[in-house]
Amino acid sequence: MDAKIGLEVHVQLTALKTKLFCSCPSDYRDKPPNTNVCPVCLGMPGALPLLNERAIDMAISLCLALNGKVSEKVVFARKHYFYPDLPKGFQISQYTALGSSPVCIGGQVKINVDGKDKVIRIRRIQIEEDPGRLVWPQGFSSKYVLVDYNRSGIALMEIVTEPDMSSPKEARAFLEKLRSILEHLGICDCSLEGSMRADANVSVPGGERVEVKNIGSPKDVEKALTFEIVRQSTIIKQGGKVARETRHWDAGKRVTIASRSKEEEADYRYMPEPNIPPTLISPERVQRIRESLPELPDERARRFVREYGLSEYLAKVLTSSKALADTFEEVARAVGDYQRVANFLVVEYLRRVKEFNLELGEGLKAEHLKELFQLIDSGKITLNQAKEVVFPEMLLSGKPPSEIAKEKGLFVVRDEEKLREVIREVMEKNPKAVEDAKKSKKAINFLVGQVMKATRGKADPKLVRKLIEEMLSS
Repeated sequence: MDAKIGLEVHVQLTALKTKLFCSCPSDYRDKPPNTNVCPVCLGMPGALPLLNERAIDMAISLCLALNGKVSEKVVFARKHYFYPDLPKGFQISQYTALGSSPVCIGGQVKINVDGKDKVIRIRRIQIEEDPGRLVWPQGFSSKYVLVDYNRSGIALMEIVTEPDMSSPKEARAFLEKLRSILEHLGICDCSLEGSMRADANVSVPGGERVEVKNIGSPKDVEKALTFEIVRQSTIIKQGGKVARETRHWDAGKRVTIASRSKEEEADYRYMPEPNIPPTLISPERVQRIRESLPELPDERARRFVREYGLSEYLAKVLTSSKALADTFEEVARAVGDYQRVANFLVVEYLRRVKEFNLELGEGLKAEHLKELFQLIDSGKITLNQAKEVVFPEMLLSGKPPSEIAKEKGLFVVRDEEKLREVIREVMEKNPKAVEDAKKSKKAINFLVGQVMKATRGKADPKLVRKLIEEMLSS
């Protein structure tokens, strides 16, 4: 059943050194609760916010990258709602009415799902402050909740889409494309926990719109939407009514959980923020930012086709993650074979991404991958060992390939005397195969296979063939 899906994506501007309206460090992770705070981000009476202008510049850069329209004047607004993570009782955000205006209106992101291109329209891009973080000690069923305000006031960019997506797979593709753009712009390190979160609005025909809040990754967005679409469809098929509500995604149980009734826009009581003057954005400022834009994923994909002779498919897959694209270029330059490295990453890495449920770019280390190719090319391990044993272990453990090969006893046996002994034993057990091999070189393949089996794949097959041919002719 087709669904109607729109996303609100909250992206932390991790490239900033301080919070949005105060001088507290933006690096709040791994700090003791409520230690990375000040009167401003705690909402103390009399404490006034001071805007970090670099946040506006970053929003402008994304607006330009997505072909949106940059506003001439940016006005912040107060968004009122009662929740423990809001120390002021309101969030400083932006809106498209009531005197407020966001940084960007419009724009688009082109995605490709199952070989079909689709354009997802952007409604607006706005700057706002991150609320504090709620901690449920025993999960969502806890009888009490703790609040950590270390995150309160962190600069957020909210990207609001039109409801143009019709499947969970499209929603995931959109988020992965957006993430790649953000990483190429240098705005956000999306690998950091909580740096990119999504609220998904979803409805099925005959049902109400339901919002699923705070989903932490593209793969979890796909899972949450899949569950929610099935849940809503089942209710309708059974003659029930889907409630208009807000739900949370429980990643551990893989279910959505009702949390409260869905607010209407009027419930937020938007009003202009009186303590932050409007920001005027000049054409000169926009042009300066436009000229400083880096190479974006689509441009990079075209360059990969042009410079490295890759297919459009390989180029698009490699540029779907900045980490993946960076790793490809660094490793391919070292190995000297762009096609070979591209094929390995797209086939072997994506296979393991799916198998191990990884995010794109996760587990990749260019130095380790270069070392892996060196081990293959020097004949120290076989290609099959690299693909089936060493590479998967690299991704999961983070260990260098030489260490993994040593631990698992994978280094190829190149001692000719030892190999001759194994070959003699194989020949003694297979006299008919020896006679066949003397008549036809193709029959040697059976003997090579038996030697590889006897050495548990640790022998160099080329060396084994050479030695067998020598022993047959002697």
